Amino acid sequence: MTGSSRSRHGGNVVALCGGIGGAKLALGLSKVIADERLVVAVNTGDDFEHLGLHISPDVDTVTYTLAGIANPETGWGRADETWNFMESLGRIGGETWFQLGDRDLALHVERTRRLRAGDSLSEITADMRARLGISARILPMSDDPVRTHVETDAGPMPFQNYFVERKCEPELRSIRFVSAQSARVQPDVARALGNSDLRCVIICPSNPYLSVDPILAVGAMRELLRQTRAPVVAVSPLVDGQTVKGPMSKIMREQDLEARHATIARHYDDVIDGLMIDSSDDQIPNHISTTVEDTMMHSLDDKVRLARHVLAFADEISAGRELPQARRA
Repeated sequence: MTGSSRSRHGGNVVALCGGIGGAKLALGLSKVIADERLVVAVNTGDDFEHLGLHISPDVDTVTYTLAGIANPETGWGRADETWNFMESLGRIGGETWFQLGDRDLALHVERTRRLRAGDSLSEITADMRARLGISARILPMSDDPVRTHVETDAGPMPFQNYFVERKCEPELRSIRFVSAQSARVQPDVARALGNSDLRCVIICPSNPYLSVDPILAVGAMRELLRQTRAPVVAVSPLVDGQTVKGPMSKIMREQDLEARHATIARHYDDVIDGLMIDSSDDQIPNHISTTVEDTMMHSLDDKVRLARHVLAFADEISAGRELPQARRA
């Protein structure tokens, strides 16, 4: 690493983030990193139109989590939610497979109105996070539409139909990110990745295949990560060979992938310098710097503790204690 890379303890941090798992670490980082130095680039491959409304599930999960108003039981949606709209919709024969609470509904209505008026998703998200008192900069991965579609044994389907309506029951055969190659990385995200004061990039413990891959698939994102002189570290979403939440373990089995940290390391091989894991399974490639920490995040203290450990790990790589080889050899 260069000398300028070694003094970035006060620099910006970019976190690549999906939904619940990623939002937990993003919350911890927001408590450690002051003001707007934290940039959270969020997956929008899950976005879709439902009941005439533009829904951005991961953006909303991150926003609600950082605002302290997320549902503590589900991790998604609003706390203290009511469901009068959905109950009334069901009575008249409307689609109720995707649950929209009354408080949550207000955000979708206002977002849809503003998008139709010509505002960008970035502008709307920035306004929402400011009104909710969030200092971290929450940004969509792109303002261009990218949509995750899956091929299953039940046929092709949009992601939310697979994930929510079908509860991930069909066997997954492949995943594609429609329009990702032509999409542009959100400009502020691109600037942050290229900024000389960048301290590190953190890939949060989100599902690599459904939440992080859409981000990496956008336009020049992978190249921006390869070119940055700041360390790029990922937190493995596996704990004791299993995922804490969601269908990742099932997806890995269906893709003939071993649920091991080594699989995660290989998946990110061309963009990361280090991998944080919960315990060693003795198969981590030796060209990837690794560190072992308790990655479970039950409480706010857990989230803050993990955030501090991830930043310290990145700083150790930046200081040259562990020289990155994976993407700069």
